[in-house]
Amino acid sequence: MEQNYKNHSRYVAGYHIILATLLLAGLIGSIKNLIRQFETDGIYAASLLVLLFICCLLLFVFVRAFPLKAQDRAIRSEENLRHFILTGKALPSTLSVGQIVALRFSSDNEFPELAQTASKNNMPAKAIKEAIKSWKADNYRV
Repeated sequence: MEQNYKNHSRYVAGYHIILATLLLAGLIGSIKNLIRQFETDGIYAASLLVLLFICCLLLFVFVRAFPLKAQDRAIRSEENLRHFILTGKALPSTLSVGQIVALRFSSDNEFPELAQTASKNNMPAKAIKEAIKSWKADNYRV
């Protein structure tokens, strides 16, 4: 399938839907259990279960955020090199990482001009992606 603006986002059902739902349900269930345990002596174990689910939720977020940050750094370097090869100059320093990450989908023909326009008009990443006429797929980002 050819990648474009409408289908470039990646969702892994097992991670984004199933695991997120299970963690949320587990946290809600453990909180309900903790509330019930205030009437008995099982508050220690119940509070540990809530703490465990909070840790798992934090892990769920960070296990996705940290690799994306590393990928953003790599993309920033790659796109800066691509811009230098095409124009002989580095990318405008006013571009944010989010804007550069969005620019990676543009073809070599439109990349330099779109980078200048994005910098000059401070375009959000979504607007940059929507402005791309010739989409260049990025099949390596997860």
